[in-house]
Amino acid sequence: MPGAAEVVRFAALVDAESIGRLLDDFNREFDDYTPGPGRLAARVRHLLAAGQITVLLVGSRPDGLAVLRFRSAIWTEALECYLAELYVVPDRRGRGLGRALMQATLTLARERGADRVELGTSETDVAARALYESLGFSNREGGPDGPLNYVYERGL
Repeated sequence: MPGAAEVVRFAALVDAESIGRLLDDFNREFDDYTPGPGRLAARVRHLLAAGQITVLLVGSRPDGLAVLRFRSAIWTEALECYLAELYVVPDRRGRGLGRALMQATLTLARERGADRVELGTSETDVAARALYESLGFSNREGGPDGPLNYVYERGL
């Protein structure tokens, strides 16, 4: 479990540089495109100021983040919460930080009136999948025996 110095907190505009660094590190670790920490920080600052994202941070450096987007649902009067990014720096993994971020995400989503949290991850990210599944997430439609859910994406 995270220690007292590693309580999950809301990010503020002053955290944009740290968030940009974490997001850049995340994409570099998985060999994904990144515009660099400075450009990410600027984008995060804009999105935070506009209320378009909520970022949760954990650890003193910080050591991890969860980036959330809330939107109105179509099928209910509730909101939907999309977990856009979850990342913990490699040397801090296995200490409950990802779980703390996810539990804070679920609590916040409920508090804001969301009736679901959606996310996507790769088949090869076994650790993330195990975390999500341990918290009740499923990639099966309608229950454990239902067909697989897929997330598709396409660049434009």
